[in-house]
Amino acid sequence: MSNGPPSSRVRLGMILALLAALALGSFWMREVLRRSSHETPSEIPKDEPDYIIEKFNFVRMSKTGHGRYNISGEKLVHYPENDSFEIQEPVMNTLDNDQSPMAMRAERAIVDQAGDKIHLYSNVQMDRPAVGTSEHFHLVSEYLLILPNADIMQTDKAVDITYGSIKLSGTGMFANNATREFRLSSDVRGTYPPLRR
Repeated sequence: MSNGPPSSRVRLGMILALLAALALGSFWMREVLRRSSHETPSEIPKDEPDYIIEKFNFVRMSKTGHGRYNISGEKLVHYPENDSFEIQEPVMNTLDNDQSPMAMRAERAIVDQAGDKIHLYSNVQMDRPAVGTSEHFHLVSEYLLILPNADIMQTDKAVDITYGSIKLSGTGMFANNATREFRLSSDVRGTYPPLRR
């Protein structure tokens, strides 16, 4: 059996070398693309936001399809690391028809991914207007934790409360709107108007 002329063997060798180079080049290119696609997400710092929404209004619905509360703000920033939201200039309004409406505002808020915890920070103010026999309620603090599903508000910071002509202040507060439980923990001071006779 003949191996053919030397020129044919050289051509065949060159073709095989070219095919091997193309195969290696294709494999190399595939690896470069695969690595770059896997490395791109890890290059983004985990504490950096993945999206930002300006001037938004979010409404949380109840299971029956009625609005429970809404949150609006100047800017909403989502952090994928812990799936939380940071809100600048948040305003929160309750929408429950069975209860007196309440409005809360602050300079900043952090909301967990499920919306179960809303942390209000800096110049927190809450107002409930006078309705029927209930007088105007106003609260000021530097921090307030809202648990909307449990209808609870609490803080470990100082609070100043005005209820009609009654003034209360203290450090640490717990309020459960569902059970009507309310307490101030320490440094409690109150001013009550004189009783009318």
